[in-house]
Amino acid sequence: MNLQQLEYLAALDAHRHFGKAAAECFVTQPTLSAMVQKIEEELGVKFFDRSRHPIVPTDAGERLLPQVRVILREVERLREMAREEEHSLTGELRIGVIPTLSPYLMPLFLPAFVAKYPSIHLKITEQITEALVENLHKGLLDAAVLATPLKDPMLTERVLFYEAFTVYSSHDFSKEYLLPEDLDVNELWLLEEGHCFRSQILQLCELREKQHPAVEYQAGSLETLKHLVDAQHGITILPELALSTLTPAQMAKVKRFAAPEPVREISLVTHRHAVKERLLAVLQQEIIAHLPEACRHRQPTQPPLEWRRLAS
Repeated sequence: MNLQQLEYLAALDAHRHFGKAAAECFVTQPTLSAMVQKIEEELGVKFFDRSRHPIVPTDAGERLLPQVRVILREVERLREMAREEEHSLTGELRIGVIPTLSPYLMPLFLPAFVAKYPSIHLKITEQITEALVENLHKGLLDAAVLATPLKDPMLTERVLFYEAFTVYSSHDFSKEYLLPEDLDVNELWLLEEGHCFRSQILQLCELREKQHPAVEYQAGSLETLKHLVDAQHGITILPELALSTLTPAQMAKVKRFAAPEPVREISLVTHRHAVKERLLAVLQQEIIAHLPEACRHRQPTQPPLEWRRLAS
């Protein structure tokens, strides 16, 4: 048994596909298959049921694969401790970000981070919350930036900031500050199912999805929702950081909610047994340092979860 074989097992468990696992490990599919078979023979157990498509862990695999990930995390912890002895910030950070945050947050800090820490290699992926959480559990990500709380005992959440929700509409509201009940839910454009931001908006507006508007368009991005409002004179909800991309004409369509403003909590989420603590610490520090002042210093007047059960 060697570490390489354990890495192959972890990759196969993550992808449930020999070809994809082999590609991640930079080996041929026959090589990976042979090495997995070798460790199965050595331990006297089958880790995977190859008769299923996609393959799935056997009962023994379900019990043993978590320990494989523990061993690999501890090996990475040893490497991280060795790097600390050299007083160097080097290594790879695999980061996931939710789509409603990534286009607006990443440009704020990424250029400065790369310039300041050229020896840290960032691998960034954009996925919905469910996929990010799954990949954190599988060890495919070192951290994820997403809306919290998640209430997952295996994950650790480090709050980065609180982001306000805003209304984007072509309507001329007479009120300076709006309440959720001021919005016509039949004109509300939403993201497609699977986005936590969609669930937050449904809770904010107390929707039960029983409305039947003339056009029902479930978009995959906030940019699409903005264009729909511009073209169709509907309404959508935008997170605060998304306002940075608006033109002056579009900013005229933005309305704030009345106090207490609804907000979402954004956190850097890691596995409970995460390693690379020094790299994660500088990542957290750089994200916070480059936030707009309103986000950086905002403290909600009441927990986000209590504000119409916003957090998902």
